Amino acid sequence: MSDAADVTGSSRAPGANGDILIARGLRKTYYPGSAPLEVLKGIDLNVRRGERLAIVGASGAGKSTLMHLLGGLDRPSAGDVAVDGVSIFGLPAGQLTRFRNRQAGFIFQAYQLLPELTAQENVALPGIVARRADGDVQRRAAELLTLVGLGGRLHHRPVEMSGGEQQRVAIARALVNDPPLLFADEPTGNLDSATGGAVMDLLLRLQRERGMTLVMVTHDAANARHCQRVVEIRDGVLTGAPHQETGVQ
Repeated sequence: MSDAADVTGSSRAPGANGDILIARGLRKTYYPGSAPLEVLKGIDLNVRRGERLAIVGASGAGKSTLMHLLGGLDRPSAGDVAVDGVSIFGLPAGQLTRFRNRQAGFIFQAYQLLPELTAQENVALPGIVARRADGDVQRRAAELLTLVGLGGRLHHRPVEMSGGEQQRVAIARALVNDPPLLFADEPTGNLDSATGGAVMDLLLRLQRERGMTLVMVTHDAANARHCQRVVEIRDGVLTGAPHQETGVQ
């Protein structure tokens, strides 16, 4: 978050160690039946500004659950997440929504595009929610779609596009408000290897050029190797290096 005043109304300086996101004691328990299901059992994690972090683990280990908590899409059963020193779960509901809209971008495996909207309209939507001027948002959406190689597909709807094209639209949508944090949940999971590789190359290039922090959930070892740090969820806890002591390379 480049300016915590966007969320809280008061400026907060980032930590001296360069961490943009700090999670402490995150727990998530579901109650699918008579017995509780504890998916996350006290997760501690620091993410440095500009870092590329991969979260890996077996199917059902809680990778997506953790990403949803880190991005404020879901609330933990216990614990907290701070972004630039601001506790996101201490925010009123409206300010938490504003945080998700302006400070975080999300890319999902299933694209999550609205089928009735064109590519340009899908990309512009977060900017409209942020109450930016419509003309500015539409120009920004067109620029981003051109940047991801879809300048000729602005007015196509998702059903008229390939999976790779839809994921490029989703990447452009995640960038429209210039968020400092980018969360990607299996961003190539629905794509063939060649298309997935091209989408991953694009995502990493844009992340580097814009200096964003990338937190990526993936089961793909090749994707994880593109990140500077890899942590694994196993039995509800993290293994690997939850705290990064060195600078981002």
